[in-house]
Amino acid sequence: MQENKKKQVLLVGNPNVGKSTVFNTLCNKKQKTGNYAGVTVASYSGNYNYKDEEVEVVDLPGSYSVYPSSEDEAIFSKYLIDEQQNYVGVIYILEALSLKRGLLLFQQIQDLGVPLILVVNQIDQAERRGINIDIQQFSKALNIKIIQTNAKEQIGIDAIREAVFNNDFQKTNKASFETPAEHKDFITKIVDHKGLDSEYKAWMSISSGVELSKIETMHDILNGPDTKSLVPKRLQVQETVRRYQNVDKILANVITKKPQFKELLTEKLDKVLVHKFWGYVIFMLILLIIFQSVFFLAEYPMNWIESFFSWLSAFTGEHLPEGPVNSLISNGIVPGLGGIMVFAPQIGILLYFLYLLEDSGYMARVIFLMDRFLRPFGLNGKSIVPLVSGTACAIPAVISTRNIENVKERLLTILVTPFMTCSARLPVYSIIIGLVISDKSFLGIKYKALVLMGMYLLGFLVALFSAAILKRFIKDKGKTYLVMDLPTYKKPLFGYDFKMVLGKVWDFITGAGKIIFIVSIIIWFLSYFGPSQKPKEMVATDVKLDHSYLAKMGKAIEPAIAPLGYDWKMGVGIITSFVAREVFVGTMSTLYSLSDDAPEVKVIDKMRHDIKPNGEKVFNFATGISILFFYAFAMQCVSTLAVVYRETKSLKWTGFQVVMMTGLAYFVSMFIYQILK
Repeated sequence: MQENKKKQVLLVGNPNVGKSTVFNTLCNKKQKTGNYAGVTVASYSGNYNYKDEEVEVVDLPGSYSVYPSSEDEAIFSKYLIDEQQNYVGVIYILEALSLKRGLLLFQQIQDLGVPLILVVNQIDQAERRGINIDIQQFSKALNIKIIQTNAKEQIGIDAIREAVFNNDFQKTNKASFETPAEHKDFITKIVDHKGLDSEYKAWMSISSGVELSKIETMHDILNGPDTKSLVPKRLQVQETVRRYQNVDKILANVITKKPQFKELLTEKLDKVLVHKFWGYVIFMLILLIIFQSVFFLAEYPMNWIESFFSWLSAFTGEHLPEGPVNSLISNGIVPGLGGIMVFAPQIGILLYFLYLLEDSGYMARVIFLMDRFLRPFGLNGKSIVPLVSGTACAIPAVISTRNIENVKERLLTILVTPFMTCSARLPVYSIIIGLVISDKSFLGIKYKALVLMGMYLLGFLVALFSAAILKRFIKDKGKTYLVMDLPTYKKPLFGYDFKMVLGKVWDFITGAGKIIFIVSIIIWFLSYFGPSQKPKEMVATDVKLDHSYLAKMGKAIEPAIAPLGYDWKMGVGIITSFVAREVFVGTMSTLYSLSDDAPEVKVIDKMRHDIKPNGEKVFNFATGISILFFYAFAMQCVSTLAVVYRETKSLKWTGFQVVMMTGLAYFVSMFIYQILK
């Protein structure tokens, strides 16, 4: 029996209509979802099986029109048109509260002759607002099958699977957009010349500017109108106006609203949460609560993890045979892995709060609030999406800049986003803050939480300051305005978000763990052997750490880092952390486990009591603050560099970013140390 070919369908819709939630539910995936535009900035695919049929679902970036205004919309349009022979149809997601907005893109796709199934999502939200949608009349008006869903509650998902299985995708018999009379003859000639099967495809090729550069070579239509009068943007506006007039006629017979419907919670909350003054105050309070929780809630699980790895290090050291293998495992690998895993609870708590804020709809308000604030710095409100995403990881944050239409604003956002405090910096901040900041509190808020919040704000302020300077040197190719719908507030999916966090934390542990494992072995090898050993002693005995190859290498760079207050161990940690920032913590854990024969003592206690030859504490207040500032500014991530180059396609800007951030980190840290010491 011949194996059936996998069926491919596209998942399409405006931003923030629940598309990613439908995708996750259909395919049982864990793609990040958020209640604001710009979450999906590349196509994602997943599979599901239904009645012995395998279906591949491709989740395209959200778009408002087939005419792209940003890179993520360009990805959408290119895939929709160029890959049409590979997919059987489009599942179009329409939000019940934004029917008018969503029907513009729907009708454009329908007029392109693409087979469609229409899904009206979040019906429950419309009902709460007193909005009734006559689905039967709606389906008749659009001449298409409509499925009602509430993706978060998994309502209607099986109906989508059944519709896909039955190939219920439908094409339109008649285009909803009629070519304006003044362009009718010209469009008809293009249809005949190109052999197109619809007038709208010809109209779209002209409105998008694709064919205008070729028209002068098309001799049989040179007698048409002056091509200089065919301005793509004007044609797009003309189409949009006509389409919305048609949509208004349809919705007038489909939607009914209850009279005197009272103001909803969303409107009441927005009077405060997007207020010119109180909106910012509340945002700062929310951040403060999050950072307080990062220390308070994570304290016990961190202690458990740290105690477990201390015990494991002592256990392996006691029970394994004496020799290099014992030292490698008990003093190298175990402390290195433990040094990074201990910070998993803090990272998880931070990500969980961020996911809840995104899921609830609050982050869309932050974008709206920040637009006015960011404009003077050369950015716009959409820049806050990658800036906020950068608190988790700079890599997806840089990719999310594709949602920014303006080239200058996008480049500025890419260049300054790595200043934001990512989850990889959190282990570094946590261990240094734990070493040099008091356990005391102010008004019930720990000093440590205030310092951690200060580091996050520092990254944000430096990002703005850098953007303000760079905008003077980057040419502007146009001005943009933030146009967005504020979604209704929604109850976050606490359980789903928790599963997402567990997945992200596991990715962090496994990703960082692989690097730490390799780095720990390298560090152990360089610290176990030294130039003073004779060849026959290389296996039998180790050398003191200060006489090892590692110490020799570290002390070679010590003159360059001494003005910052760092010793050779910190120098080694900084070098290894160029692979990834969190490697600094694993490196220090390994080094301090190799430095004495007390594996049962916690690494942080060893670091706290370490002293320099002159009797001064290695990790004193001045040195600690210097390290915090260094990691706040330094470009310590090779993966981020690779993504910046991929998105900018410029060695010049990528190199500039490395030199700018690293140079700033060095000189600011040196200044801080010299002032505070």
